[in-house]
Amino acid sequence: MRALVTALLLETAPAALQGQEVDWSANGRDAQGTRYSPASEITRANVNRLAVAWTYRTGETDPRFKTAKPTAFEATPLVVDGTMYVGTPLGRVIALDPATGRERWVFDPKIERNVRYGDFASRGVSTWLDESAPAPAPAPAGAACRRRIFVATAQSQLFALDARDGRPCAGFGRNGMVDLKAGLRIPPFEPGAYSMTSPPVVVNGLVITGSSVSDNSRPNPASGEVRAYDARSGTLKWTWDPIPQDPKDQAYGEWRGEMAHKTGAANAWSVLAADPERDLVLVPTGSAAPDYYGVLRLGNNRYANSIVALRASTGKLVWAFQTVHHDLWDYDNASPPALVTLTRDGVSVPGVVQATKTGMLFVLNRETGQPILPVEERPVPSSDIPGEEASRTQRFTAVTPPLSPHRFSTDSVWGTSDADRAACHAAIDSLRNEGIFTPPSVRGTFVMPSNIGGAHWGGVAVDPVRQIAVVPVNRVAAVVQLIPRASFDHGRAMAEDTRLGYDYEYNGMQGTPYVMRRRILLSPSGMPCTPPPFGTLVAVELKTGGRLWEVPLGSLARRLTAEQAAKVPAEWGSPNLGGPIVTAGGIVFIGAALDRWLRAYDIETGRELWRGPLPESGKATPMSYRLASGQQFVVIAVGGGGAWGAGDDVVAFTLTKP
Repeated sequence: MRALVTALLLETAPAALQGQEVDWSANGRDAQGTRYSPASEITRANVNRLAVAWTYRTGETDPRFKTAKPTAFEATPLVVDGTMYVGTPLGRVIALDPATGRERWVFDPKIERNVRYGDFASRGVSTWLDESAPAPAPAPAGAACRRRIFVATAQSQLFALDARDGRPCAGFGRNGMVDLKAGLRIPPFEPGAYSMTSPPVVVNGLVITGSSVSDNSRPNPASGEVRAYDARSGTLKWTWDPIPQDPKDQAYGEWRGEMAHKTGAANAWSVLAADPERDLVLVPTGSAAPDYYGVLRLGNNRYANSIVALRASTGKLVWAFQTVHHDLWDYDNASPPALVTLTRDGVSVPGVVQATKTGMLFVLNRETGQPILPVEERPVPSSDIPGEEASRTQRFTAVTPPLSPHRFSTDSVWGTSDADRAACHAAIDSLRNEGIFTPPSVRGTFVMPSNIGGAHWGGVAVDPVRQIAVVPVNRVAAVVQLIPRASFDHGRAMAEDTRLGYDYEYNGMQGTPYVMRRRILLSPSGMPCTPPPFGTLVAVELKTGGRLWEVPLGSLARRLTAEQAAKVPAEWGSPNLGGPIVTAGGIVFIGAALDRWLRAYDIETGRELWRGPLPESGKATPMSYRLASGQQFVVIAVGGGGAWGAGDDVVAFTLTKP
């Protein structure tokens, strides 16, 4: 591949900045996952001078990379030791020159492409410096595999690569690779049922992985253990299962029913965070399988849908805070945790900030798991499914208001035409609709926030100086219905969907009495049935828990006809997937929306300062780095697939000369 370098006159950095590189060495910039860059050359005063510096294509949209299922390019590149490292959905790792985008090397694991992996995505790679290895001059990376790049593929392989040339590190596992399917409590029932979508976290010489599990398929699709491997040898050091297997475990009794301790999932498919000094790894877990039917796993299902702190060196549980009891809505903790030190009454407190699909922002003490900002249990609706025992209460943040709506009145059904509003009413009026946490039902349930969130895998960025957290959220609803298996005819259901123009997703939930179907509630014109804004960017002041500002994020005009798009105001926002970053220059950068822009916002006011064009939507989290020259870049991967467009570009922006 060639780097497409534009003819830019780049701004010259002050002499005082020479040699002061600022890397982006982990998915969230560091193991703590704050997504905050101390680089400050791009400011609120000059951000409007950003322009494309270079573009690199991975080539994975070319026919030669044909796959059984569309891929999603959601990677956040790393920059360390003067090289950029990009992970792709096919498990390839590409090293680039961060100044020009010129390719240095490519590693290709040649994974099976005819497998329909559950989420065929990659959010990037991880890196680790083996400080015990010699570093002979003049090679900046030192001895072979002194700097390692770790990539976890959709085929469930963990590779350790030499950062200098991309060759597998021979002493790691077998010829540089560890099979992540080996030793699972429940092996995947099919190749696509267990895969990797997020990079591992590396802490104190250990590589710690989660997993992605097809949890709507059956009660036991695969188990979701979190595991730690020696970063040098690949030797398994410990395993932690989010579904307790030891009767002595304090949570064991909170799992009851036929499959309680035999079920799968509750896995951590998002990015983990770590606190090396406290020897902690913070794990955001999801729901146990299957998502929407809990009769086989009654009880609160503690450790599922939780933020879990494990001792990084041993895997022993330190604390766990559950965000959703007995999940029946696919409310995984999809967002990566962000670790930040908060100031409370003049005292520094180590905190964990966790955004959730329920549209809540939990702020916990990192050492104890106790809420720093108050949380309370509130009554929620009961289930009408035979044998189901929905939790009587759920946790709500008591100070920070919901980031996205929790209730919806049928009087608020929205549409751009009478026909759209009538179709939305027809789809909504008969549903169970008693606010957030209304359980799934045979008649159909209105779910808001939807299963994509609320807050989503894009997560949160934290400005540790200003003590501000920024979160992208969705404000669209879904319908979920449990259809008795005995009366279900798939062909007839699909024919009816076609007649009505519905786009349902069906999941078999084998081993249960029901088939589940769900869809985002859209009108025939493709617009949401809930009123705008459809997606926003929200800032929360962590000192008080109050909302600082909220602005519409992006536009969904690209999904509409030209006539429709001309009538869509900017303040309507867009459904979004992808995360924000914050820089010391006081700027929030984010793509995420359905349109083709990377945007910059003022961290203190939410005012949009700039937008830069992208070849496709940026369904990824950007990153920023500064070279030794003092030149700062902002980079984003584009082409997240589906409504976000098929693309394989890495786009870098930098300042032009005034």
